[in-house]
Amino acid sequence: MSTPQLVVHRDKELMAQAAAARLITKIVDAQASRGHASVVLTGGRNGNGLLAALAAAPARDAIDWSRLDLWWGDERFLPEGDPERNVTQAREALLDAVPLDPKRVHAMPASDGPYGADADAAAAAYADELAHAAGPENHGAVPVFDVLMLGVGPDTHVASLFPELPAVRETERTVVGVHGAPKPPPTRVTLTLPAIRSAREVWLLAAGADKAQAAAIALSGAGEIQAPAAGAQGRQRTLWLLDAAAASQLPRSLYPPASP
Repeated sequence: MSTPQLVVHRDKELMAQAAAARLITKIVDAQASRGHASVVLTGGRNGNGLLAALAAAPARDAIDWSRLDLWWGDERFLPEGDPERNVTQAREALLDAVPLDPKRVHAMPASDGPYGADADAAAAAYADELAHAAGPENHGAVPVFDVLMLGVGPDTHVASLFPELPAVRETERTVVGVHGAPKPPPTRVTLTLPAIRSAREVWLLAAGADKAQAAAIALSGAGEIQAPAAGAQGRQRTLWLLDAAAASQLPRSLYPPASP
C-alpha cells in the first residue's frame, strides 16, 4: 500500500475545482493507455462539490464518457430516486449532463429494487456485479479502479465504514450491508476496505473545520478500526485532498507539494 500524500488548497471551492481537473487528467490518461477508465464516486458535500466542478469545467469534454465505468463506494439504502441517495445527487450534479453509457453506470441497489428491504442481499448482488466486471488481469474480486474517491466524515468514517462497527472489520467480502449506522439513514450498503484497497489510486476528500480533527487522527497513525480513513489506501497512490480549514490541525511538515 502507498504512503499518503497531502495537497492542501485555500478553500473548498478551489479544492473542488483542482480535484475535478486532476480527475479529468486521470480519466483521459487511463483511456489513452487502456481504452477505458473506471472510477468510484463518493457522495456527501465534498464528493458532490467535485462533480459539480467537473460539470462546469470546459475540459470535461476531453473525457470519452462512453468508455467510463462508474461505481459507488457506498449508498444509502433508500428507494430509487430518493434525494438522499448518492446516485440521485450524482445525477443532478453531473451524470445527467454527460453522454454516459447507461450500462457502465453501476448504481447500488435501492430499497425498493429486486432485493426489497434486504440490504445484505443488495450488497451481495453488488459484489457479484463487481466480480463479473473484474477481468483475469485484475487477480481479484473487483476491477482495479483507476481512482476511488472517499469523503472523510468528522468521525473518520469513509464510505459507510464507521469506527468500530462490523463493516470496517470485514476482511473477506467486498461489499456488505450496514445496519445501525450512527449517521442517518441507519441502513446502507458499502464497499469494504479490501475492495477499496484494490484501487490504483484512493483519494480522500476533506473540507471544512469540522473535518480537521478527523484528518489529524487518521494521519497520525491511528488504527483503521478506530479511524476507518486510516485504512483507505491505494495500490499506487493515496492522496488526501484538503482545504486549509480541514488541514488546520495537521503539522505543516506533513504536506510538502505532491506531484500532479
